[in-house]
Order: sequence, then structure tokens, then C-alpha cells
Amino acid sequence: MPEVTAFVQNAASLTEAGKQRRLMTAVGASALSTSIEWYDFLLYGVAAATVFPRRFFPESGPFIGTLLSFSTFFIGFVARPVGAAIFGHFGDRIGRRWLLIVTMLSTGLATTGIGLVPSYETIGIWGAVLLTLGRVVQGISLGGAWSASVLIAAEWADPKGRGFIASFAQAGGPFGMVLANAALGVMTALTTERQFLDWGWRIPFLATILLVGITLYLQIGVLETPVFTLHKHSGTIARAPVAEVLKKHWREISLSALLRTGQQVQFYIFTTYIITYATQELRFARGPILKFVMIEALISSMTVVLFGRLSDAYGRRKLIALGCILMIFFPFLYFAALDTKSALLVPLAIILALPLQDLQYGPQAAFISENFPGSLRYSGSGLGYQLASITAGGPAPILATILLHAFGTSMAIASYMAICSAISLASVYALSDRRGTLDRL
Repeated sequence: MPEVTAFVQNAASLTEAGKQRRLMTAVGASALSTSIEWYDFLLYGVAAATVFPRRFFPESGPFIGTLLSFSTFFIGFVARPVGAAIFGHFGDRIGRRWLLIVTMLSTGLATTGIGLVPSYETIGIWGAVLLTLGRVVQGISLGGAWSASVLIAAEWADPKGRGFIASFAQAGGPFGMVLANAALGVMTALTTERQFLDWGWRIPFLATILLVGITLYLQIGVLETPVFTLHKHSGTIARAPVAEVLKKHWREISLSALLRTGQQVQFYIFTTYIITYATQELRFARGPILKFVMIEALISSMTVVLFGRLSDAYGRRKLIALGCILMIFFPFLYFAALDTKSALLVPLAIILALPLQDLQYGPQAAFISENFPGSLRYSGSGLGYQLASITAGGPAPILATILLHAFGTSMAIASYMAICSAISLASVYALSDRRGTLDRL
């Protein structure tokens, strides 16, 4: 086909320096975009644990208020697979680059809107309704953004280094948490408790619009990936990619979701539920706990990339399996350390938790995306990755709250985490490890 021949000749004419420039531009855009998108999504999680029960559910007790707040938090997770399906269709039809821009813009607008929602004192229950609507838009946008961010980098990468390159998009999760906690931490330091609850928490949400503007400007230099461009030139774009991937690759989608189960539960207990547990059950001040979470997330943003790199050398499956085994036992040590209320053990447990779960998280982007052919990769990897949001990530803070209330011991939460890790361990051996292989075009 003349179009394919022309494409191959054009790709071959690129100098090594030119290829590296395009790769670095793609990696930079990927990492920055996911950082801002996760900042928006996780900012809501921190606020749900610290602010929303008091500002939007003030007539409920602490237990019910926390459950209601985490329920609005959960709505965003339900929306993520919907976003994966909607944006997956267009990501496999019109390309990765434009979807990266669209999802960034929609996430930013939703987060800014959340920062403008009046409290219960002003409009009653309608404040919670508007929060929920904003959270739905956040979830849909983030559900479609992950594939765009991962593939815009991974499909430019040498297959032998794809785990390392794709992990930069994964690093956006913990780095976004750093930004979210830092923003709320600064406002906590600059305001009184009353000022923070009245208006201080809103500033980080409103600042999103500035961050989005900067990111969109930097995305101008990003080019479409060679994988999608080749499919476009060769006329092999799928007509209905979501339906096709569900028909042909339902097994890979299901196993990807099960693979994510343990890691999703761990991430949201280590970063979101811990704030509620440490402040309400252990009676620590909010400020120090936010600092500990920010430190663990900052370290995690580096260990994610480290484990992505190691997955290129030793295999995705080995690292993820090791992480699953570790997390069958670690939650018991984690909560035992927290329950001592020790000034040494509590920060140590919090800071170590997220970097340890990165054994699973770092290699996931490459491991999951490599299991789908290029023409269906956006929709397939997105659906597999995001379905665990409904079954694992979203319910995790809610179930942790219920388990503690029902059994009166944190060991019930640790048992829940261990069971989820065992599910992931079984799934990692059922999913193919295609490390270092060429794209299945």
C-alpha cells in the first residue's frame, strides 16, 4: 500500500536524535498530564476525608458523615469505566493525542467547578448533589485519560524499555497526590480551622484551571504515536473498537481488572482512608498526617519509575507477583504499627506503604497495554485498567470504614487487603507477560 510505504520511509528517515526528542516530548506530556489529572481526582479524596463530612453532611454523625462523603468519592470510580469506554472508542478511532487534550480540559473544568459548590448552610443537600455531578465528570475524564497518557509515551518507546517509559505516566498518580496534599497542607498552615473549612479548601480546587492552562500549552508539541499513525495510513482503524475488544479480548480485560484489585485497594487505603483513620481513630492532628502522606507519595513517584525500569530487566510478572505476596502480609504490620500511636512507627508505616505497593503499580501500565493489539489498545487497556475502580478502588475507603465499625479492630481491614492481594496474585499468572515484544499491529 503506498500510504504504508510512505509512512515507513518517513519513520526510517528520522535521525536517532529526532526520535529521542519526540519520545522525550511524549514522556514529558504524559507525566505532566497524569500528574494534573490525578491532582484533581485525589484532591477530592483528601477533601472527602477531611472537609466534606463537615461542610456538606453536617447533620450526620462522624460515622454516617464519613460514609456519605466517601460515597460521593466512590461515584467517581463508577464513572471511570464509562469514561474508558467513551474515550476508548475515540482514542482508537481518531488518535491518542487529541484525547489527551480533551480529557485534561474536562477534568480541570470539573475540578474548578467543585471548588465553587456552595456548602450545606447555603443550598442544603443540593451542595452534595453538585459535588456528585462534578465527581462524575472527573471520573469519566480520568477514565479516558489513563490510556491516552500511557500510550502517548509507550507507543513511542523501544519495546525493550517500554516498562520504564510507561511508568512515567503511572508516576503521575503519586505525584498528583503530592501536589494535592501540598496544596491542602499550605492552606491548612495559612488559615485557621474555621477559615479552612469555610473557604481555604476551595483554593486548591480553583487553582486547577491555571495548572490545566500551562499543561495544555506544553501539549502543543506532542505528535501522534507511530502505532496509531500506521493504522490510520493502512486503513486498519477499528469501526467499533469497544465492541470489538469486548468480543475478542474479554479475557484480557477481565484479568487486567482482577490484577488491579489488590493494588487499587492498597492505594486508596494508604492515601485516602489513612487520613480518616489517623485523625478520627488515632486522634492525630490532620497537618502531620497530610505531611506523612505527601512524603510517601513523593517517594512513590520515584519508586514507580524504578520498578517500571526493573520490569524491563526481570519481567513484569515477577515484580507484580512479588508485590502481591508482600501485600498479603504487610497490611497486618501496617495497622499494628499505626495502632501503637508511636511517634516513630506511625510515620514510618505511612511513608513505607505506598512505595512498597509500587512493585505492582510501576509495571502495570506496560503489562496491561502490551496485552492488546495496537488497533484496540486504547479501549482494551482502558477498560481493563478502570473496571477495578468499581470493584476495588472506589469501595476501599467505604469498606474499611464499615469493617472497622463492625469488628472494632483494624485487623479486619488488613484481612480485607490481604484477600484482595491474593486475588491479584492469582490473576498475574493468568495474564500473558509480553515484555520486550514488538507491538502486535
